[in-house]
Amino acid sequence: MAVLNKIRQRSVFLIIIIALALFSFVLADLFRSGGFSGAKDQNIIGVVNGEEISREAFARQVEGVQRNSRGNLTTAQAVKQVWENQVNQTLLSEQLEKLGLQVGNDQINNSIKQQFAGNPNFTNENGQFDFGKMKEYIANLKANSPEAYQQWVSIENNIAQQAKAQLYYNLVRAGVGATLVEGEQAYKKQNDQVNLNFVQIPYEKAGEVEVSKEDIKAYLQDNKKKYTTEASRAIQYVYFEEKPSQADDEETKQELMSLLEDRKIYNEVSKMEEEIKGLKNTSDYQEFINENSDLAYEDRFSFKDELPTAFADALMSTEIGSIYGPYKHNNFWKASKVVESKQMTDSVKAKHILVAYSGTAVGQDIERTKEEAKKLADSLSAELKSNQDLFKEFAQEFSADASTKDKEGDLGWVNYRNTNSSDFIDYLFADSSPSLGVTETEFGYHVVLIEEKKAPIKAIKIATVAKEIEPSEKTGNDLFAETTKFEIAAGESDFQEVAKSNTYEVKDINGIKEMDEALGGLGNQRAIVQWAFNEDTAVNDIKRFDVPTGYVVAQLTQKHDKGLMAVEEASEEVTPIIKKEKQAKILLDKIGSFESLQDLASSQQVGVKNANAVNLENPVLPGAGSEPQVVGAAFFLPEGKPSAPIKGEKGIYVVEVTGRTAATPLDSYRLIAERESKERANQATNALMKALKNSAEIEDKRAKFY
Repeated sequence: MAVLNKIRQRSVFLIIIIALALFSFVLADLFRSGGFSGAKDQNIIGVVNGEEISREAFARQVEGVQRNSRGNLTTAQAVKQVWENQVNQTLLSEQLEKLGLQVGNDQINNSIKQQFAGNPNFTNENGQFDFGKMKEYIANLKANSPEAYQQWVSIENNIAQQAKAQLYYNLVRAGVGATLVEGEQAYKKQNDQVNLNFVQIPYEKAGEVEVSKEDIKAYLQDNKKKYTTEASRAIQYVYFEEKPSQADDEETKQELMSLLEDRKIYNEVSKMEEEIKGLKNTSDYQEFINENSDLAYEDRFSFKDELPTAFADALMSTEIGSIYGPYKHNNFWKASKVVESKQMTDSVKAKHILVAYSGTAVGQDIERTKEEAKKLADSLSAELKSNQDLFKEFAQEFSADASTKDKEGDLGWVNYRNTNSSDFIDYLFADSSPSLGVTETEFGYHVVLIEEKKAPIKAIKIATVAKEIEPSEKTGNDLFAETTKFEIAAGESDFQEVAKSNTYEVKDINGIKEMDEALGGLGNQRAIVQWAFNEDTAVNDIKRFDVPTGYVVAQLTQKHDKGLMAVEEASEEVTPIIKKEKQAKILLDKIGSFESLQDLASSQQVGVKNANAVNLENPVLPGAGSEPQVVGAAFFLPEGKPSAPIKGEKGIYVVEVTGRTAATPLDSYRLIAERESKERANQATNALMKALKNSAEIEDKRAKFY
């Protein structure tokens, strides 16, 4: 009681303390989310030249893109697509507004006509686009469906924007055309030729040179624009694959074996023992397979080349009513009972006329009844028996099969292997089917003419019960325990050493970008990327991730902020460049003076080579490959005099021009100029958007939300 009294006496004080604690918690959360402007930041997914992109509108577009892709795009792929469109549209709208470009109603109407030319809502009885029909349709939307009308207004606005954009692109394309002088230059680049002798001193002759981290740093500093990169991360990981154990394999095999023989089970409802037939004695193969197998029953014949290669001979020689197996195939334990065997053709050349009737899938516009269709099919068949030349005429007039009616009903050669089981296929490949007859399917009545059959070969029908070999619950639990044990041990010691002691393979992934999704051999692992870029994740942190086929234990090994590329990241690309520069310097110092190419070649222990009919369009030197710097220099050298040493792609070169062939002048270079203009115009749009992006201020916040 005394304690309670003391609490009551200090109740006001306690309330103040609790309030202050709660207020501190709220403030901390507020600062973490960006201060009092955090709420606004949570609604903005990006900013392009000061233009904010709403998170809500962006999310709706992402959902729409994914929905339209019908599952073919991941969320990250849809986000990337929508982001690119949003940035492009924002930058383009900015340019259109600056230029004050406008499009007239005629241009918009032409664009609408092109886009909706095949829409039945806007076409008249002659199949022509009718603006009156379109206006009537829009008026109906406005009166009866405000939401649909707003969608139409949005479509119109988009079409107008696209028309403006097209006008802008056309202006840009017009500005990058080639002049006649440029056409002449392009012609000469292709057709002016030089003959030359040259000495190549390969860079390897300078010997091995070392490239230090300081060398790479200095090179990056001198080439900041080229090697400025976005933020990146590097991880190392061990992959723990969830796969069946030997015990799982044996258990699956035994489960399959139990389905072969008859067995008795106790029925809780009838309180009696019931006998369940196994594969050996069942007569209803479809019901048995579909109830007990992990693969569905296929009620069709198979030829030898359709059976699993390793077991084809054994299956083909198994007697009817006997079981072959168990055998392991494609991660399944299987047992196959040969149900039927016969000699049958695998290919049939045929024609058909499909007489459909009202109510069938292809008979929506047909008023003919089923009885009338049957009567017509029998009549056509009877006439064709006396005159098969009428088949073309009948197919064009009566067949409802749009894919063959204009080809005289010709199906060509139908291969049994490439077909699914159906009444029509059964008719084509049945031994008892006449060469000309009528058969019924769910599409109507088919008048079928079988023109030719290949020689029959052996085929078998098999009932296969299959059980997939999957990890058991125990195997899954054991793998989880193994993964967790490694995760803990690696967190307390060295990741590499712990993995090595357990013979686990450690793999590295470098240069991970903030919006990446696919990670090497791991596939799409957005969760790992998000963890690597999380502010709270420090270098050397470790985390376990569930993946569809097991677990990944990852360690963050490097963090690179946006800016100049890290030495480690640039090393692979930059080291050969610096190495070549150092080797070039050594060779240039070593060359000294020389009187002739032969003199130089002898001193450097290399040969003098020659190249004829070399041009600037394809600057290739025999035995050296593409050397644009060297060939370019040769076109400006006097004949008969060795050049100064030239740094090329594969070594140091000294060249001597031995002759020139000028291109035959043309009367006009208009066609070449037009070709050059077309090539430039094709590249203009992409180059334009790239230039706009490079000059824009773009703030990308996608990674906070996706």
